[in-house]
Order: sequence, then structure tokens, then C-alpha cells
Amino acid sequence: MKTASRVSSITRRKLLKASAASAALAAFPAPLIAQTKPFAGVTLHGASFQHRFFTLLQKYIPEFEDKTGMKVDLQLSALPVYNQQANLELSSGGSAYDFVNVTFTLATRWIAAGLLANLDEFTGDANLTPAEWNPKDFVDGAQVPYRDAKGATYGYSWEGGAMLMGLSRMDLMEKKGLKIPKTFAELQQVCAEINGTDGVSGLVSWFLHNWNLPPYIQGFGGNIFRNPPSDPMPALNTPEAIQGVEFYANLLKSAPKGVLTYTEDQARQAMLTGRANIFIHSSAWVTPILLSDESKVKETSRVVRSPAGPVHDYPASNSQGLGIPKNAKNQKAAWEFIKWALSPEISMKLVKEHGHSSICRRSIITSEDYRKLNTVNGQDLGALYLEVLELPGKGENYMAYRTSKEFPIVGDVLNKAFEQVATGQLPAKDAMNAAQDQAIAALRRAGTKL
Repeated sequence: MKTASRVSSITRRKLLKASAASAALAAFPAPLIAQTKPFAGVTLHGASFQHRFFTLLQKYIPEFEDKTGMKVDLQLSALPVYNQQANLELSSGGSAYDFVNVTFTLATRWIAAGLLANLDEFTGDANLTPAEWNPKDFVDGAQVPYRDAKGATYGYSWEGGAMLMGLSRMDLMEKKGLKIPKTFAELQQVCAEINGTDGVSGLVSWFLHNWNLPPYIQGFGGNIFRNPPSDPMPALNTPEAIQGVEFYANLLKSAPKGVLTYTEDQARQAMLTGRANIFIHSSAWVTPILLSDESKVKETSRVVRSPAGPVHDYPASNSQGLGIPKNAKNQKAAWEFIKWALSPEISMKLVKEHGHSSICRRSIITSEDYRKLNTVNGQDLGALYLEVLELPGKGENYMAYRTSKEFPIVGDVLNKAFEQVATGQLPAKDAMNAAQDQAIAALRRAGTKL
């Protein structure tokens, strides 16, 4: 009987302790796992095109997964494939993706069609976005494509492209008494005089003419559309546009044979080896003449602003952004990923640990660490990059032609017309008159009201 009483007493004490423990848990209902792994069990599906940024980011994604509890399924494909797949998925109202790259040339179309979530709803909620994340830290010129007419934000830029001019053979220029060209006329003179000297081409370019050509059209006072994005009527056969086409076609007479089909890699290689003197393109493709271990021309190279036209100084710039589809199933988790991927901490890691310079956060670009890594031979490449990246956000957004939803159609027409001029098949006036007619007909077939 004593033994039975003792056992009963022990059992009651255990029950009392268990009850006390339960009461304590009830007082603090949020489980520890939920606090430390807020997205446990979530698989986040994202997509973009293949780019070094994502290759580098993937090195850190396991840390993000461990911190949040979610798994990240990031699908990367070639740019044309990605654009086609993402455009189909979003326009059909699908929900396969939780976050996507908002491609620069598709941004306006997706925003106007209501295919993306308004990110201001996330940045405006202090429970979802801490003040130090600071959405205003992103360079305004890089953010312009991801805003609607009312100023709402549908993407945040992870990649910036600022058109600069690289010169690889300053030694040859100095022998000939040539200075760095600052105007279109000076550019043509330098290219012509250097071309053929010691087997060096005056300049090099690549096959995407609807990226390389518009700064010359705009420099002479023309544009691709009459008044983008509000008026999408093509303006390919204006006197200014024809003058820009003629100028660029003449410029390419100082380029290597076959330049019309050159890839970006071929053009960059021509610069790294000093076989071409000038390359005007996004900073990431131009600055390797100073920064790359492959460069054989570091001591004779300079990187500067591209030359100005007689009417406008409009160097091309672009960006790529991350956004959330309107029908995404895991929007809060997607924002958590975007917030992390574009945070000041990750941005600085990419700069310091990998030399990745095409960041769009002003605080990073103007930091001492960034400046030290991107100042070569006394040239502050970061300052040049920031200067050009800012321009579309100041005054007129001259890059609006490229984010107009009609641009993919008109850009293809422009590519073909320019090749007819550059190969001597048609005079510029005839080619651009035909291009104007073709662009209008193609837009009307696509349902555009002109």
C-alpha cells in the first residue's frame, strides 16, 4: 500500500509539472521554429536569364535557405528563351513563378497589363521591410523602367548597364597626335586615322544594332518613336534618324570585316588584345581592358564617356529588375528573397568578394570599398558608371523608346534596315523609308493603334 501511495504521489507530481509546462507554452504561443524559420516548408520558384549575377548569388542561397527555412528553385535559361517563357506564363495568368526577372524591354508591357505585383505594398510595410533596406538607395535612372505612370514600383534593379567608350591603343593615338574624341565628328576622325595602323581596327562593335545605333540617331536629334511611350508612332525616316544611320554605317567602315555579326565576346576580345582601338558599349563589356587579367593593353587603355552628338548627349543605359508576378502563390516569401538578394549586405559581398561592379545601389557605388576596387590608373570607373546610369532619371527619359511595349517589333525592323545600309544594299533614305512602312504595318497587325 505504501508503495502504491508513493507511485501515485510521483505520478501526480509529474502531471502537475506537465501542466505547468503547458501553461508556460500557452503564455508564449509563437513556436521557436516559426520565429527562426518563418518560411519552413515553402519552395520558392523563380526564373531569369543566365547572368553572372545569379551565378554568384547561387553561392549564397544556401545561407538564405538556412535562415528562412524555404527552398529556392531558381531556373535560368538563355535570354530569348527566358523572355518567351516568362511572357507566356505571365500573360496567360499563370502562377508557376513566385519571382521573375522583369526584363528591361518587357517591363512597360508587363506593368501596363497588370501582370506584376506592386512592390510599394511591401516596402511600405515596416513589418516586411526594415527602414535600412531603403528603396530610395537604388539609382533613379535604373528604376525608371519599373514604375507605372503614377510612380508605383514593380521591380528593383539588380543590374545596371551604362554605355561608355573604351580606348585600348592610346599609344597609337599619341603617336598620331590624336586626342580622346568627345564629339561625333572627332570620333569619326579618330576611327578613320587609326584604322589599319599596325593592323589595328579603328573601332569594333557587335550585331545588336538596335542597341548601338539609337544613341547616334538621338545624338542628331531623332528618336525611334515620335514621343515614347505615349505616342508609339515610329520615327525611323526622319532626316535626323537617316543622318544617324548614315553616320553609324560610315563609322563601321573602320571596323573589322564581319563586324555586323560579331558577338559581344568577339568585340571584347578584339579590345583585350589591342586589335581594335575603340568599343562603345555597356561598362561591363568595356572596363575589362583595364580590369581583366586577360587584358594585354592595360597600360595603354582609357575608359571615358562616349562622345556627344551635335544635338543631344544621350549615352544608352539600361537595367534588369526583380519583380513578383501578380498571381504568384508565395508573394511574401518572394519579397523576402528579393529583399535579401538586393540588400546592401549581399550587394557589398558581390563587390568585395567577386569584383561585381554593375550594382544599382548608390550607397554601394559611392562607397570607399567600391571606389578602391574600381579605380584603375587614376580612372574612377564607378563615377563614370553612376553618371551615365543616372541620366534617364534626370529630365527627359530618353531611354523610353527601349521600354515601350512596341519596341521589340520596331527594333527588329531597325536591325534589318541598318544591315541593308551598312552592306551597301540600299541608301539610308530608301532603307529607312521602307523600314518606316514595315514598322507601321507590323504594329497595326499586332493591334497597336497609331
